[in-house]
Amino acid sequence: MIIIKYIKMKKMKFLTFVLLLTGFLAKAQDVDQANKAIDAEQYEKAKGLLKSIIKAKPDNGRATFLLGNVYLTQNMPDSAKIYFNKGLTAKEEGKLNSIGLGQLDLDAKNISAAKAKFDAVINDMRRRDFEEYIFIARAYMNSENPDYKKAIELLNLAKEKNANDPQVQLALGDAYYGNKDQNNAYVAYRNAYQADNSVIRAKMQLGVLLKGAKAYTEAVKAYNEVIALNPNYGPVYRELAETYYLWGNNEPNTYKENIKKALAFYEKYMTLTDYSLTSRMRHADFLILAKDFKALEVEANKMKEIAGVNPRILRYLGYSAYENGNVDSALKALNDYTSNPSSKVIALDYLFLGKAKLKKGMTEGAKVMDSLQVESAVQDFKKAIQIDPLAEMNMNEIGKDLYEAKLFGAAASVFEISANNPESKNFLIDNFYLGNSIYYNNTFQGAKVDKAMLQKADTAFGNVITASPGTFDAIIFRARTNKLMENDEMMAKYYQEYVDAVTAKGPEEVTKNKAKFIEAYNNIASHYANFDKIKAKEYLNKTLALDPENAYALEAIKLIGKK
Repeated sequence: MIIIKYIKMKKMKFLTFVLLLTGFLAKAQDVDQANKAIDAEQYEKAKGLLKSIIKAKPDNGRATFLLGNVYLTQNMPDSAKIYFNKGLTAKEEGKLNSIGLGQLDLDAKNISAAKAKFDAVINDMRRRDFEEYIFIARAYMNSENPDYKKAIELLNLAKEKNANDPQVQLALGDAYYGNKDQNNAYVAYRNAYQADNSVIRAKMQLGVLLKGAKAYTEAVKAYNEVIALNPNYGPVYRELAETYYLWGNNEPNTYKENIKKALAFYEKYMTLTDYSLTSRMRHADFLILAKDFKALEVEANKMKEIAGVNPRILRYLGYSAYENGNVDSALKALNDYTSNPSSKVIALDYLFLGKAKLKKGMTEGAKVMDSLQVESAVQDFKKAIQIDPLAEMNMNEIGKDLYEAKLFGAAASVFEISANNPESKNFLIDNFYLGNSIYYNNTFQGAKVDKAMLQKADTAFGNVITASPGTFDAIIFRARTNKLMENDEMMAKYYQEYVDAVTAKGPEEVTKNKAKFIEAYNNIASHYANFDKIKAKEYLNKTLALDPENAYALEAIKLIGKK
């Protein structure tokens, strides 16, 4: 789910930015057309319109402000800054560009510099002005470091001056939505649409709230109402795509059908917006979510032809190459991307890079892997977790794949990353797999017993037993681990704990685990054989009660009798 988090962060800019472009641009028809283009997420068209306005009227400060914000939406801060600085000197509404520069300060975590710029704009407001509050609130919401509470505070000031303005209500809806206040968001979106039913985005956002509540059927119904009003409104098809994607993931029996619908709706969205590089990268992000890596590879190669210098394209090339079986290409693309200082690296980049290194380190039919590749992959996984702690959840799947391939040493290295976090929901299972991986890595033919690693296995099994005393397999594996360490006393202790725990569950459990009881009795007997023959015979006879022909027990009793 890490990429979802990444897309949501970017998407907020797409969904909330439209306030800047609606309601306040009616003074000029050409600016109004730019407004409509941006609301429809046709950013290239809007840029062209705004640049024409600026060329015809360089003193139009609002146009430079809006153009700068389009560039921010497209994640091009350098271009945005150029237009904000250009607009500062404009005679008409040049002060708005200070808000854009303030958002850049927020992105750089320079809160005091941003506040100084915003305060200067507020101090210059006239008694009835209120849109500046909305623009500043949007800057707080659209920042890479959003502050929704501050946005709500500013929007309430705007509301005091014009409570019925649809843009005030739309912005409040977005701010409450960002602050996870679904009830107030619903009220604000409803108020915005009731105040002006041409603000179709507000109606669409009512569907978004239903999507967030996992009411997928109702969300689709709400989107269809939007389509009935305007079948060419592109953003609603993106929302449909994302809704069907989430629906398929939350109800696995519908996954295949819903992912097919999701991809079709996203293609529809693309035909109604634009095929700019920015839009195509958003499409690529969705293809990653939908796990359509064949289509992602095609899209990535097309984007490379358009603008090969954009480093983010390497991400798509790397992911698709890995999933489509071209490990060397994946390694090159992802190494180039993560090592580029201009790249905005996310946790998933390091997860894919680490997985590619593991795949590269595998040897056909071998029980060990290239230790350097494993070590490097583990460092990449740790980097991913540093960026996003939720990335730790991926260690379970990665480790299990290695475990099932009997690459136990590599599996242990992966599970060790997450097994030390008691807060992880996979804490118990990751510790069990860690212990098992280490145990089996020390038992294959020719393996040299590593007591230091086996001690880690012992600790891991102990973690499982403490968290879930009924996990009987953890107890017996702890006994086996101590046997490998030649720690006979602890071996016997844990075998006895296993016998006692299973016996307490009743005769049926004992019968089901007959082979393990025989293993336990024989090993406990071997512990007592050299210093307590009576006790040793007692356990050997327990074995024979379960298996009268047990060769080990019969031979051991003979040997004990001769001593």
